[in-house]
Amino acid sequence: MALTILGLSGALTHDPSAALYVDGKLVAAAEEERFVRDKHAKGRMPYESAKFCLDFAGVKPADVDVVAIPFAPISLMGPARWHYAKRYWYAPDRALDAILNGNRRYRRYRRRIEWCLQQLGFDLAKVELVPVEHHLTHASSAYHCSGFAEKTAILGIDGKGEYATTFFGWGENGQIHKIKEFYDPDSLGGLYGALTEYLGFEMLDGEYKVMGMAPYGDAAKYDFSRLATFENGELIINTDYANVIGFRRYKENGKGYYFSPKLVEWLGPMRHGDIADDPYIHYAASMQKLFEDLALQMMDHYLGDILRETGRLAFAGGGALNVKLNQKIIARPEVRELFVQPASGDSGTAVGAASYVSVARGVPVEKMEHVYLGPAYTNEEVIAACARHPSQPQWTRIDKVPERIAQILADGHPVAWFQGRMEFGPRALGGRSILGCPSAQGVADRINEQIKFRERWRPFCPSMLDTVGPRMLATDHPAPFMTFTFEVAEEWRRRVPEVVHEDGTARAQVLERAHNPRYYDLMVELERLTGNGVVLNTSLNRRGEPMICSPTDALNMFFGSDLQYLVMEDILVVKEPA
Repeated sequence: MALTILGLSGALTHDPSAALYVDGKLVAAAEEERFVRDKHAKGRMPYESAKFCLDFAGVKPADVDVVAIPFAPISLMGPARWHYAKRYWYAPDRALDAILNGNRRYRRYRRRIEWCLQQLGFDLAKVELVPVEHHLTHASSAYHCSGFAEKTAILGIDGKGEYATTFFGWGENGQIHKIKEFYDPDSLGGLYGALTEYLGFEMLDGEYKVMGMAPYGDAAKYDFSRLATFENGELIINTDYANVIGFRRYKENGKGYYFSPKLVEWLGPMRHGDIADDPYIHYAASMQKLFEDLALQMMDHYLGDILRETGRLAFAGGGALNVKLNQKIIARPEVRELFVQPASGDSGTAVGAASYVSVARGVPVEKMEHVYLGPAYTNEEVIAACARHPSQPQWTRIDKVPERIAQILADGHPVAWFQGRMEFGPRALGGRSILGCPSAQGVADRINEQIKFRERWRPFCPSMLDTVGPRMLATDHPAPFMTFTFEVAEEWRRRVPEVVHEDGTARAQVLERAHNPRYYDLMVELERLTGNGVVLNTSLNRRGEPMICSPTDALNMFFGSDLQYLVMEDILVVKEPA
């Protein structure tokens, strides 16, 4: 009998997603936002994503053994709810609610998931619904997908799950052991989110923009140590300034924020607009440094012994998408290998919940080698989408796609690249990408201004051949998912300047051919033409939109930007220059 497990996320009313494991194999996974075309799909349930996973695998609702969800009831006997109540004493309504009605969010979420399952055709009387604690799902998504056979340290940092905000543990023989958790409001991810809001971005979306802004500033200019401390094994966030609720919130135009008026008194008005300027670039740098320093101190304190013993670390939670922190972790002498779950944020908890239940039922899950887990489209479907599209695209079917596209890139033109199955997680990795030639001067600015319509200071990332990675990055540490930054070797900074960030680093994808042969062959061609087996890669979307899923989405984006070339499978669409 096959064991079929559907994991569904969306407990925290953002980033709903679905993942399907059949006998320990991750058959399909996708985020709801891609189907409903609404970034982060806030307030929605993972209906379309679950439907895709089931349809793709040819699995009927009646064939699913377990539905696993990444949110569970938290007992009043444990410390979590009491900690929350004590630390939020200044908002007595919330504090009392945590003690008297502390699983209200879980019950509401469960009802919504049950409703979603009914819409999908599940019989609630026959399906087993298994709740898994939020941080255990993050831990499972990192450890069980890492492929590490030996004892492994496990770290989880995010805003918060039910109450927990930070997880320290280890994995051995498939079992996850918890060492320590911190609870809301003592959350490093929550603090970073509050500062993200202060810097004018949206929480749960703009954190990576703060990280991108940080290298332009000087962390030494402002001392942020008053915001948080780690002492005697406890993280304490200063709730006079951040992670605030109720009356302590700073309000502007009727909207409440997670920082307080006291923070504004100290640092000045919150940032508005697109310019990255003084003092805000320095605030971003100071916040990034505080985040790195505290995360590393906490890791040393709780996981240092295990890391010195085995050198293996698995990391997930929204904080694991902080690629600068990851670079610092890899640089530690005791860390031999770091695995970061590529969908570290809450969309990845669908994978985490399903993998956790699979292992608990005696079926180990396979190592996560790639994230090409979403829908794919045939040439016929692409042609049909072109025929239906109001812009009447001119298309041709081409042979030798890698050769043709490499030539267009080498001539200095950006290309929208739509191939194979859509990626799971926040990074475009050669399935739904906008590509450029990283040695073509000005191509990054052009993509920013004319195509992505996004802030000028946002960096672009390289994808590269596995033969190039060790030379360009001076390391053979695996980097398949763009979850780390690396120092770029001096010679390569000159060779591919368009993909090197302000601080001389690059957030790299090092590709093995087996996982995406066509994308790999494109880079081989580019190497033949330019001498560099590297391509500039950014996600196929415009600012504020989710990544493209279908050919119709790609055409809509193409005709809403200044792109001239779009290749979908073997179909090349060319727009005449205006």
